[in-house]
Amino acid sequence: MNSRQAITPEQIAGEESPLSATPAPRGQTLREAVDDAMRRYFSHLEGESVTDLYAMVMAEVEAPLLNAVLDHAGGNQTRAADMLGLNRGTLRKKLKQYDLI
Repeated sequence: MNSRQAITPEQIAGEESPLSATPAPRGQTLREAVDDAMRRYFSHLEGESVTDLYAMVMAEVEAPLLNAVLDHAGGNQTRAADMLGLNRGTLRKKLKQYDLI
């Protein structure tokens, strides 16, 4: 693997995604859960370099966020968009990006 190639969780041989493999303990804040997940991810790199980390983490977090908010809004995209602080068109674009609609 060269230094310009991104390592994805799927490339970690024989391991589940270190970003999502272990559920967060009760009482743990979202910030703490992200910190723990990133530390697990880095511990599995075994010296390999990583690029595009921001995009990978955003994809790991954004899809379940959108799904949870849409579910909470009862499938109402306008309400979900308001909850997220997005306009409805942007929400629809993101829902399509993650195959959620």
